Amino acid sequence: MLYEITVPQFMKMLRNLNSILDKGAKFASDKKFEMEVLLQFRLAPDQFPMGRQIQIACDTARLCAYRLAGKEAPVLADTEKTLAEFKARIDTTITELETFSDSDFKGAEERRISRPRWEGKYLTGKEFALQHALPNFYFHLSTAYAILRHSGVDVGKKDYLGTMPYKT
Repeated sequence: MLYEITVPQFMKMLRNLNSILDKGAKFASDKKFEMEVLLQFRLAPDQFPMGRQIQIACDTARLCAYRLAGKEAPVLADTEKTLAEFKARIDTTITELETFSDSDFKGAEERRISRPRWEGKYLTGKEFALQHALPNFYFHLSTAYAILRHSGVDVGKKDYLGTMPYKT
């Protein structure tokens, strides 16, 4: 269950983010300014800029998968500055996520997951996914979307949600 509600959904939403960023780039081009200006925007003075929101969304997705699978994640440097670099970060994250399968998550629901800042406390894998990783991922993804929307980029809920698996 944890694989199904995390990895495929992370990949879908990161692809949607790539599409939303493309709309942001078109907006910037049409208005005759560099997309990197938008990547530095934030909704509040004490909030991370959009570029950092993208990095954290990517990190949350990939680290969730690695931790649930009981694997050590490679460290990524947070050096992106340009749209191309941020899109490459998203693509790298999707490529990493594609390496996981449901079988990697065997025992994940009860796996103890802890972080140094949790001061010796832990969450089970199920708690970690449902109460930390998924909400954190959507928070940062939504914030990146909101920064673009607030800046005037013509994006809406359909862009955020992406293609739906409707049945007839």
